[in-house]
Amino acid sequence: MTFAQVIDDVVRVFEGAGVAVLVVGFVVGFVRWGRTVASRRGNGATGANRRLRNDLGVAILLGLEILVAADIIRTVAVDPTLESVAVLGLIVAIRTFLSFSLEVEIEGVWPWRRGAALLGPGARSADSAG
Repeated sequence: MTFAQVIDDVVRVFEGAGVAVLVVGFVVGFVRWGRTVASRRGNGATGANRRLRNDLGVAILLGLEILVAADIIRTVAVDPTLESVAVLGLIVAIRTFLSFSLEVEIEGVWPWRRGAALLGPGARSADSAG
């Protein structure tokens, strides 16, 4: 077995894990959503929908991170040509944008505003105190 074959097998394991995280996350999210909606009989569906969006977002974020790791391993270990590195850069840029967008969607606040959101309205953080 050559080095390239071993790395290819490792990458396939990472890709399988990434897909498994996505599938399991979707299934768990929809099961939790269904239980919440069924137990409340239509009352509080907004909260259940928000929770479903959060569950799905977290599953997608984790799955994307694992798939990016697989792409990095493949590119660095097997085929480190300029073209493959450029393709990897494009893939990582797209996935990073998706991850950033999902985090903003889940948190409901821009990353640079996260501290102020945790402190509450009217509060000032230590770094903004004059």
